[in-house]
Amino acid sequence: MLRGSKHHDAQTLGIGKAIAVLTSGGDAQGMNAAVRAVVRVGIYTGAKVFFVHEGYQGLVDGGENIREATWESVSMMLQLGGTVIGSARCQDFRCREGRLKAACNLIKKGITNLCVIGGDGSLTGADTFRAEWSGLLADLVKAGKITSDEAAKSSYLNIVGLVGSIDNDFCGTDMTIGTDSALHRIMEIVDAITTTAQSHQRTFVLEVMGRHCGYLAMVTALACGADWVFIPESPPEENWEEHLCRRLSETRGRGSRLNIIIVAEGAIDLNGKPITSEDVKKLVVKRLGYDTRVTVLGHVQRGGTPSAFDRILGSRMGVEAVMALLEGTPDTPACVVSLSGNQAIRLPLMECVQVVRRCSPYKFSLDRKVYLWTSGKSFENNWNVYRTLAHLSIVSHLLQSGYNLAVLNVGAPAAGMNAAVRSTVRIGIIQGHRMFAVHDGFEGLAKGQIEEIGWGGVGGWTGQGGSRLGTKRVLPKKYLEEISANISNFNLHGLIIIGGFEAFTGSLELMEARSKYEELCIPLVVIPATVSNNVPGSDFSIGADTALNTITTTCDRIKQSAAGTKRRVFIIETMGGYCGYLATMAGFAAGADAAYIYEEQFSIHDLQVNVEHLTEKMKTTVKRGLILRNEKCSENYTTEFIFNLYSEEGKGIFDSRKNVLGHMQQGGTPTPFDRNFGTKMGAKAVLWMTGKVKECSRHGTRRIFANTADSACLLGMRKRSLVFQPLVDLKDESDFEHRLPKHQWWLKLRPILKILAKYNINLDTSETAHLEHITRKTSGESHI
Repeated sequence: MLRGSKHHDAQTLGIGKAIAVLTSGGDAQGMNAAVRAVVRVGIYTGAKVFFVHEGYQGLVDGGENIREATWESVSMMLQLGGTVIGSARCQDFRCREGRLKAACNLIKKGITNLCVIGGDGSLTGADTFRAEWSGLLADLVKAGKITSDEAAKSSYLNIVGLVGSIDNDFCGTDMTIGTDSALHRIMEIVDAITTTAQSHQRTFVLEVMGRHCGYLAMVTALACGADWVFIPESPPEENWEEHLCRRLSETRGRGSRLNIIIVAEGAIDLNGKPITSEDVKKLVVKRLGYDTRVTVLGHVQRGGTPSAFDRILGSRMGVEAVMALLEGTPDTPACVVSLSGNQAIRLPLMECVQVVRRCSPYKFSLDRKVYLWTSGKSFENNWNVYRTLAHLSIVSHLLQSGYNLAVLNVGAPAAGMNAAVRSTVRIGIIQGHRMFAVHDGFEGLAKGQIEEIGWGGVGGWTGQGGSRLGTKRVLPKKYLEEISANISNFNLHGLIIIGGFEAFTGSLELMEARSKYEELCIPLVVIPATVSNNVPGSDFSIGADTALNTITTTCDRIKQSAAGTKRRVFIIETMGGYCGYLATMAGFAAGADAAYIYEEQFSIHDLQVNVEHLTEKMKTTVKRGLILRNEKCSENYTTEFIFNLYSEEGKGIFDSRKNVLGHMQQGGTPTPFDRNFGTKMGAKAVLWMTGKVKECSRHGTRRIFANTADSACLLGMRKRSLVFQPLVDLKDESDFEHRLPKHQWWLKLRPILKILAKYNINLDTSETAHLEHITRKTSGESHI
């Protein structure tokens, strides 16, 4: 979303200005997406854009290291890991002499806007550079290196930072560029190790990167259901060795054939002594005699193609960075473009750096023995959910609440559903409830396909795709009597319904039938889980990220096939029903030329414009095209029609091919995001349900009567928070005919998709992305 303090003509905002972009420090997947966005949006605004090769070293050395970028020079960058323009750790820039050379090189090129993509060290260097700028100019004029006129034209330097680091160790942002991709690499390895560990009944100790930050280790542990995790932010209590061994023994005693232990590379004990993966292995072998192996993941975590999330994040951050630079004045502080929930925000660069430096890696109070989290609410929420799921002993005499809760899946399968069910069941058991699994959705609830499920019944579910409970699209309206009878027969006090639009619609039907069937007067909560991401009340649904990555990976392969043949255009049909989320976001992640969706109606004239655009593109060095079409975007402009139109109009200029991706988008193992999101949503839903059943109990008994609007809610991600919303309040926000929310946040991103594909369109930049402050930012809750 391009935003500024006034309504600008964005296409003239950069005329007469020059922007340089560099990547510095450790590389991170998604940096190339950010570079591409900076270059293309910069050119779109009329600015000149320059690559600075080899990071700050290139800035100091100048010459061929600072080269003007073109539109085509950033083609085919999106799917590449690392950074195409190179990165280096630069000692020269640390001294004033080096910064003098860097300033001179920028001034000679007329560059007064600098976009730095890197970690806290790189961004600190950038802020120092800006603070010294006036003094550097004066010294260069005095030394005769630049003229007074050149100094006057470059009187101030605007700097915007983008945080590119797999460690996610920068204060003020929920996710840094590269973190999600690193989690993908880690989870691929964990999944592979799990199969061999089960075969041989082994214990595996995995060491992950992260420097002084335990984010990668913690989310990995949450996403794979690890038995234990060591992170620097929370050193284990005294006698942790005994607790760890007991925990591993309990897991084996419940029938598990493996143990997984995650160790962050910066892990320490209470005395500050490092805890290494070898230390943990020796302990397990000595005390338990388990066959134990160590795997140190190392730099594989930095490698590979960026995930869809990182491509979209990098692109959005790059766009916002250009607008922040071009709107900058001498009085504007250097800022960091950051992610909060699904919103792009700007934060003062030095505030962020000071917080990181002051608190890194953690702050410990000996009196209270608590850690004050520098990574914000997101980190603390993840850690609390992990500790609840992993560190509580499940014993037979656990206090029983007397309540029975049922969990079911409704609608089409979505990767991450099983993670949500596992979390729901285990947190429910920890809360003292009896948990029941309903097979095959509302139909199973009507037919009595209900069974009690225990702690071990959901073991190993986190990484499994599809729906282990079974799921159907059947709505409950015609089964209300049978459903009411079974709720009574099994003495159910609450329903946790995980699914897509059918789950939302079906839950409304149950709620509306309360007046006729008293058995339906129990609390219920809906957790959105669908690849289509079309459930009202939530910006994200479980399963959508996995589907998005599947589409993106397929598009990468298709584009690669076109790289050899040249002059080829692919038309790809995605799922989503009437919702264009997958087509739009996959267009972002794969670098599509167009994405046709139902929400943005198009005509034959628009199709003709797209064909002409591709015809012009074939005259450049980039001789390929990618078109995405949402499956129900138009009744008449079908995939076949569009394919035939492109084939006819492109004769002699390009060939056309079509590909319908189909149900592969619902399959596969869930991504780290969907595993984590599902786990957190399940946990939060059960905690809400626990409070609600107690609130609705009659006169201290276990008889429930819930008929208020707030006893039937949907748990959704809204901008920066997970919130419970009464289902009746969401009715007005819903288009039931097309199974869509009436307002969808991602539609605001579509103009950027077109700009990055080189369409000459107008852009409204009137929405304000005001500068926030770090203290206010860290009090929020994030989506991952």
